[in-house]
Amino acid sequence: MSLSFCGNDTNTSYNVNNGVLNNICFLDALNLVPHVFLLFITFPILFIGWGSQSSKVQIHHNTWLHFPGHNLRWILTFVLLFVHVCEIAEGIVSDAKMTSRHLHLFMPAIVGFIAATTSIIYYHNIETSNFPKLLLALFLYWVLAFISKTIKLVKYCENGIGVHQLRFCITGAMVVLYGLLMAVEINVIRVRRYVFFMSPQKVKPPEDLQDLGVRFLQPFVNLLSKATYWWMNPLIITAHKRPVELRTIGKLPIAMRALTNYVSLKDAYDEQKKKVMDQPHKTPSIWFAIYKAFGRPILLSSTFRYLADLLGFAGPLCISGIVQHLGATNETKTEQDLPSSPFVSVCFLSSKEFLDNNFVLAVLLFLALILQRTFLQASYYVAIETGINLRGALLAMIYNKILKLSTSNMSMGEMTLGQINNLVAIETNQLMWFLFLCPNLWAMPVQIIMGVILLYKLLGVSALVGAAVIVLLAPVQYFIATKLAEVQKNTLDYSTERLKKTNEILKGIKLLKLYAWENVFCASVEETRMKELTSLKTFALHTSLSIFMNAAIPIAAVLATFVTHVYVEGVTLTPASAFASLSLFHILVTPLFLLSTVVRFAVKALVSVQKLSEFFTSDEIRDDSTRNGESPALLDACRKHPGIHSRAINRKQPLRYQLDRYESSPRRQLRPQDSEEAAIKVYGGYFSWGTGLATLSNIDIQIPTGQLTMVVGQVGCGKSSLLLAILGEMQTLEGRVCWSKLPAEGDRRADGLYSAGEVTAEEEDSKNRYSVAYAGQKPWLLNATVEENITFGSPFSKKRYKAVTDACSLQPDIDLLPFGDQTEIGERGINLSGGQRQRICVARALYQNTSIVFLDDPFSALDIHLSDHLMQEGILKFLQEDKRTVVLVTHKLQYLTHADWIIAMKDGFVLREGTLKDIQNNDNELYEHWKTLMNRQDQELEKDTEADQAALERKTLRRAMYSREAKAHQMEEEGEEEEEEEDEEDEMSSALRLRTKMPWRTCWRYLTSGGYLLLFLMVISKLLKHSVIVAIDYWLVRWTSASQNVSSDSTVYNVTDWRDMEERQTYYVMGFCILSASGIVLCLITSLTVEWLGLTAARNLHNNLLKKIILAPIRFFDTTPVGLILNRFSADTNIIDQHIPPTLESLTRSTLLCLSAIGVISYANRFFLIALIPLGVAFYFIQKYFRVASKDLQELDDNTQLPLLCHFSETAEGLTTIRAFRHESRFKQRMLELTDTNNLAYLFLSAANRWLEVRTDYLGACIVLTAAITSINSGLTSGIVGLGLTYALTVTNYLNWVVRNLADLEVQIGAVKKVNSFLNIESECYEGSLDPQQVPDDWPKSGEIKISDLCVRYESNLKPVLKHVKAYIKPGQKVGICGRTGSGKSSLSLAFFRMVDIFDGKIVIDGVDICKLPLHTLRSRLSIILQDPVLFSGSIRLNLDPECTCSDERLWEALEIAQLKNLVKSLPGGLDAMVTEGGENFSVGQRQLFCLARAFVRKSSILIMDEATASIDMATENILQKVVMTAFADRTVVTIAHRVHTILTADLVIVMRRGNILEYGTPESLLAQEDGIFASFVRADM
Repeated sequence: MSLSFCGNDTNTSYNVNNGVLNNICFLDALNLVPHVFLLFITFPILFIGWGSQSSKVQIHHNTWLHFPGHNLRWILTFVLLFVHVCEIAEGIVSDAKMTSRHLHLFMPAIVGFIAATTSIIYYHNIETSNFPKLLLALFLYWVLAFISKTIKLVKYCENGIGVHQLRFCITGAMVVLYGLLMAVEINVIRVRRYVFFMSPQKVKPPEDLQDLGVRFLQPFVNLLSKATYWWMNPLIITAHKRPVELRTIGKLPIAMRALTNYVSLKDAYDEQKKKVMDQPHKTPSIWFAIYKAFGRPILLSSTFRYLADLLGFAGPLCISGIVQHLGATNETKTEQDLPSSPFVSVCFLSSKEFLDNNFVLAVLLFLALILQRTFLQASYYVAIETGINLRGALLAMIYNKILKLSTSNMSMGEMTLGQINNLVAIETNQLMWFLFLCPNLWAMPVQIIMGVILLYKLLGVSALVGAAVIVLLAPVQYFIATKLAEVQKNTLDYSTERLKKTNEILKGIKLLKLYAWENVFCASVEETRMKELTSLKTFALHTSLSIFMNAAIPIAAVLATFVTHVYVEGVTLTPASAFASLSLFHILVTPLFLLSTVVRFAVKALVSVQKLSEFFTSDEIRDDSTRNGESPALLDACRKHPGIHSRAINRKQPLRYQLDRYESSPRRQLRPQDSEEAAIKVYGGYFSWGTGLATLSNIDIQIPTGQLTMVVGQVGCGKSSLLLAILGEMQTLEGRVCWSKLPAEGDRRADGLYSAGEVTAEEEDSKNRYSVAYAGQKPWLLNATVEENITFGSPFSKKRYKAVTDACSLQPDIDLLPFGDQTEIGERGINLSGGQRQRICVARALYQNTSIVFLDDPFSALDIHLSDHLMQEGILKFLQEDKRTVVLVTHKLQYLTHADWIIAMKDGFVLREGTLKDIQNNDNELYEHWKTLMNRQDQELEKDTEADQAALERKTLRRAMYSREAKAHQMEEEGEEEEEEEDEEDEMSSALRLRTKMPWRTCWRYLTSGGYLLLFLMVISKLLKHSVIVAIDYWLVRWTSASQNVSSDSTVYNVTDWRDMEERQTYYVMGFCILSASGIVLCLITSLTVEWLGLTAARNLHNNLLKKIILAPIRFFDTTPVGLILNRFSADTNIIDQHIPPTLESLTRSTLLCLSAIGVISYANRFFLIALIPLGVAFYFIQKYFRVASKDLQELDDNTQLPLLCHFSETAEGLTTIRAFRHESRFKQRMLELTDTNNLAYLFLSAANRWLEVRTDYLGACIVLTAAITSINSGLTSGIVGLGLTYALTVTNYLNWVVRNLADLEVQIGAVKKVNSFLNIESECYEGSLDPQQVPDDWPKSGEIKISDLCVRYESNLKPVLKHVKAYIKPGQKVGICGRTGSGKSSLSLAFFRMVDIFDGKIVIDGVDICKLPLHTLRSRLSIILQDPVLFSGSIRLNLDPECTCSDERLWEALEIAQLKNLVKSLPGGLDAMVTEGGENFSVGQRQLFCLARAFVRKSSILIMDEATASIDMATENILQKVVMTAFADRTVVTIAHRVHTILTADLVIVMRRGNILEYGTPESLLAQEDGIFASFVRADM
C-alpha cells in the first residue's frame, strides 16, 4: 500500500478548487504548524542549556512551584495528552478502513502529542529555574493551536459533520483544552507581570524550601512527581549504599508538624466547647472538631477513592468487549451516513465503531488501569498523611492536658499512668487507623452496588444469587474478626504472665542454679507457655478460617452464579460474560472483606473518642493557685566564699549534748524582721486532695527568705502535702498562698507580698511565680544522661556542676558508669539503686539557679554517712552560702540544730512554728519528746555506722557494669552467623550485600523447626490449591467455548441435538462443581497447615531457647544484660508466634497467584514470554531497592516510637517536679520534637510503600497491555484470551504484596536469627561420671571438706581466679573466709557448687570428688545463703520448698528458727500467703531471714554464707549469727565475711588475696601475728 500524506485513492485528495480551507488534508496540515513552531523554539532552549542559569534563586530544592494555576495546567495537559492519544487511535483506525495510507489522519496528532509533552517539560524547567519571560513561547503556541483547531471545527460544522462522528468530538475537546490553557497562561502574565507590565512581581520561596533540613517533598513537587513519588528515588537508591538514618530524612514541613495541627484541632475543639458552654450535661464533640480541622483532606481522599473504584470497572468491561469481538466471526461492514461531498473524502468513525476495535480496547484498558492505580495510591497517601497529622495533634492535646492535670486526679487513681499510656499508645493509633480506612467506609457501598448492577447486566437474575452468597458470608467474616480480637487479648495476658515468670527466673538464676531448682521453675514457665499456646491455637484456627473465607467465597459465588445461570435462565454461557463476571467477582470480594475490618475499626474509634473526651474534660489544676510574682531572678552563678566554714557536726558527741550546747550558745536573732521579709506566706489555708475534705487545715505559716526552714512531724502528718500545697498542686478550699516579689520591681505592698487575688495587668505577662527547685520524696529521673538529669535544662557550668556532685557524693558512682556522666539512666538506661537515684534528684535541685529550694525528705534512702555529707556540704554550705531559701522536710531530728526556722506538723495542721529557741521556751514537752527521739536515733546510729550503704550500692553497680561488657560480645556472636553465609570480601561491599540479601538460611531454619512433615504438607497443599484454582478457570474456558460453538453452529435443532446438548451441559456443570468443591476444601487445608507450621515452629523455638538459657553457665548471665535475654522472650517470641505465620501465608499466596497468572498467560501465547523479560528485570530491581529502604524506615519508625511513649509516661510520673521547676514549655517542646520525628519516619515509610505500589501497579498494567495485544493477534479461542486477561488483571493486585510481604518477612525473620544466636550457647555439663544411684542418699553426712591444689577460672579463655588452693575443714567446723574485694572469696564458694570451671585440683566432700557427681545431685545436697536475698512471687511455701518435698511441720520449724513464725502466722493464708515480685512486701532483713529458713529446710550438713549479712541491719544480723551458732551447731558452716568482726568467733579463719590463701588458722593465732593481714583487717574494722 502506497504512502502519501493525503492518500492517493481519490482524485480529490489534493483538489483546492473550493478554497484551500475546504480541503480536509490541508486543514490537518495546518494543524501541524503550531506544534512544529513550539518544537523549533523550545528544543534549543531545553537542550543547548540556559543562558539564564545564573538567575536561579539560590535554593536547596529545585522543586519550588510558584506560577499561578500550576496544578490546573498539569491536569489540563494530562487531559490534552489523553485526547491526543484518542485522536491518534481514531486516525489509525479510520486509515485502516481506507484503500491507501492517509498520513494526515494521524500524523499531526502524533506531532501534537510530542508538542504537548514538550510543553509540560519546558514549563517545568522554566518554573524551577524561575525565568518566567520564556513562557511567552508557550503563550504563542496555545494561541496558534487554538486558532488552527477552531478553523477545523468550524469547517466540520459547515460541511455537516456533527456530534455522531468521533473526530468532530475530539476536535471540539481540543478547542476547549487549548482555550483553557491559553487562559491559564494569560493568568500567569496577569499575576506575575513578567511582560507587558513595568514592575514584575517579586516572589520568595516558602520557608520550608529555604530550610535545607526539610527532605519530605511530597507537598512541594509537581503533580507527576506527586503521583509517582518520583522525589523518593534519591532516598531509596542511596539506602542501598548506606543505611537511612534520622539525619537522612531531615525534618517535617511546617504544615505537617504536630504544633501546626495541634493549633487547628485545638481551635476547632475550643469552638465546640463554646457551643456547649450553656449545656452542662453535653460534652464538646471531638468528631466535629476533627472534621473541622481535617475534613478537607478526608474529602479529597474519598474523591480519589471514588474515581479509582469507578475506573476499576473498566477492566471487566474491556475484557468482555475484547472476548466478544474475538468470538464474533463475521463482521459486517457499516456504511457511513454522511453527505457525499469532496470534503468528506475520508472515513469518519462513530464512537461505537471506534470501540469495536480490539486494539483500542486494549489501550483503553491499559490507560484505565494506570489512572485507577494512581488515584488509588493518591487516596491511600492522603488518608495516611491526614491520619498522621491527626495523631500528632491529638498527642499534643493529650500532653498539654497531662501538664494541667490536677495531682489529685493522678494520686486518687482517677487517671492512672496506665490509662494515660493507653491514650497515647492505643487510642490515638486507633483514631489514626480509622482515618486511614475512613474513605473505604463510603466508597465500598458504591463499589458493591456498581458491581452488582454490572453483573446483573451481564448475567441477569443469576448474578444476584452470587452476590447474595458473598453478602450472606460477610457477617461470618465479621464474627471471625471480632473473635480474633478477643483471643489476641487472652494470648496477651498469658504472655505477660510468662514474661513475668521468665524475668524472675533470670533475676534469681544464681540462686536457682545453686539450689538446683532451675527445672522446677522452668516447668512453671512451660506450663504458662502451654496455656499461651492453647490460646495461640485458637488464634491460628480463626486466622486460617479468615484466610479460608477470603479464598473460598469467590469460588462459591462463581459456582452458584454460573449453575443458576445455566439451569434457571436456560441461557448458554458465553466466554465474554463468563470472564467479565469472573473479574467482577474478584473486584466485589475485596470491599466485602475489608468492610468487616473497617466496621471493627469504626467501632474502636468510637470507643477511643469516648475515652479521649473523658480525659479532655477531667479536672485541671486550679488557675487561682498559680501564684504571681515576677520571673525568677537568676542569681549570679554561685560565687563561693572560701572564708566561711560551715558549722561542723560533731559525730563523736551524742546529739542531745549538741542540742543542749546549742541552747546555751548566744546566736544571731533568727526571727524574720521587717527587713528580712518572708519569701512565702500562707494565710488561713485549707487544702484538699480534690475530695472536698481538707487534708491540711488552718495553715498560717511564713517561710523566711534566704534561710533554712525545716518541716518535721510524724509519718503521714501532712509534711509533703504542705510543700505541694504551697506549690499549688493541691486544691485550695480557702485561704491563700502569697509569694514575695523581688524588691526591685514595681511598688510593693507594705509587707512586700502580693496575694493571689490582686494581680495587676503588667504582672499577668510575667511568669506567675518563681520556679522552685524541688526534690520529691520519690526520686524521679529522666531517660537521659546523668549530666542532663542534674542540669535539667539549665546552662552547664563546670565549677558549679562539680560542687554539686561532690556535695551529693555522686562522683564515685559516676566514675563507675561506663560513659561517666554521659551514661543513660532512667527507665531505659542503667538501673541505679534508690539511694543513687535520690542523690541525683537532690543534685538537680541544688544545681538549679532558683532562689527557693524545696527538699522533701532527701535523706530517706540514704545512710548516715551520706546524709551527713549532704547536710554539711550540700544544704549548709552550698545552699546557705548562696542565700537561697531552703525548705527541708525530714525525719532526722539531729539536724534541727541547723534550722533557722522550724515548722512542726501534726495530723494536717501546724503544731508549732518558730526557731528552736522559741519552741524550747513555749512548748517544752514537744522539745523533750524530740530529745528522747534523738536518743533513739543515736542508738540506731551506733549500729548503723557499720553498714556503709554507698559502698554496697557501688558494688551492685559495678556488677551491673561488669555484665555490660557483654553487649559487644553478644553482637559479635550475632555477626558471626551472617559471616558464615558470606565469603570474605572487601568489607564495604560485603556489608552492602548483607543489607540487600534475604536471610534464606534463617528462613530455612525457621521452616524446618516446624517439622519436615508439616513443611512438606504445606508445600504440597499450596501447589495443589493453586493448580485446582487454575483448573476451575480452565474448565470454564472449555465449557463456555463448547456452548459457544454449539450456539454458533446449529441454527436448526432436532431432538437428539437437544439431548446431546443437555448431557454435555450436565457434564460441564458436574465437572465445575467437583473442581470448585475440591478448591474450597484445599483452601481450608492450606490455611490450616501454614498456621500449624508456624505454631509448631514457635513452640519448638521457645522450648529450645528456654532450655538453653536455663542450662547456660552462670558466666553467661554475668556477661549478658538481662534486658537482652528478656527481649528474646518478649518481642522476638511475639513476632515468631503471631507475625511470621500470616506474613508467610500471604507471601506464598500472592507469589503463587502471580506465578500461576503468568503461567496461564504464557500458555495462552508464547510471545508474552519475550515481553516478560524486561518486566521481570524491572521488578527485580524495584523489589531489591525497596526492601532495603523499607527495612531501614521500619526500624526508624520503631526506634522513634519508644522515646515518645517514654516521654509521656515520664512526664506523667514527674508532674509535680516539672511544674515546680516551671519547665512545662521545655517539656512540651521536647514532646513536639519527638512526635514530629516519629511522624516523619512513619510518613517516609508510607511514602516508600506508595513508591513501591505505584511502580508494581504500572508493571502490572504493562503486563495486561502486553497480554492483551499479544492475544488479539494470536488467533486463539476467545475463552483462552479471556482467561489470560482475567489473570493478568489479578497480577496487578498481587505484585506489590509479594514485595511488601518479602520486606516484612525479612524484618521479622530477624527475630528467628536472634533466637538462634542464643541456641549456640554452651550448656553446663550436668552429667557426672558417677550415676546418681551410686551416691548415698544421706551424702554429705558429716560435712568434711578437703580442698587440694584447686585451680579455678570463669571460662576456659580467662585467667585463673583461684591458684593451687589447699585447705582442710573438719566436720562441723565454723570457717570464716576474708579478704579484699576480688581476692577470690566468692569464687571459692562458687567452686563448691561447680558454678565455675575447676580445671585442676579437686574438692572432696565426705570422700566423694565433687567433679564426678552429676550437677543436680551435688547442688541439691548443699545449702547457701547469698548476699542479696532473692524471693520469688508466689506463696511463702513455694519460696521455702518449691519442689514440695517437705512437711508443713518442717517449714514451720524453719520459720521459727529464723524468727519469722509470728510474722507468717499473722499473714492471711499463713504458709500460702503471697510474696510479691522480688519480695517487695517484706523488708530486706526479713527477706534475708526467709533465705536462712530456706537454707535450714534443706537439712544439709554444709552451709555456705556468702556475705549474707552485708545488706542487712544489725538486729537481723544478730538473729542470723545466733541461729548459725545454735540451729547449725552440728553442721559445717563456711562464712564469707565482708565485715571481719562477724568471723571472730569462728573455729578457723582463711585469709585470701589474689586467688591464693595467705593466712590459715584459728582467729586467736592469727590475731597474735601483729603484722598479719587478718590483724590489720580487724584493727581497721574496729
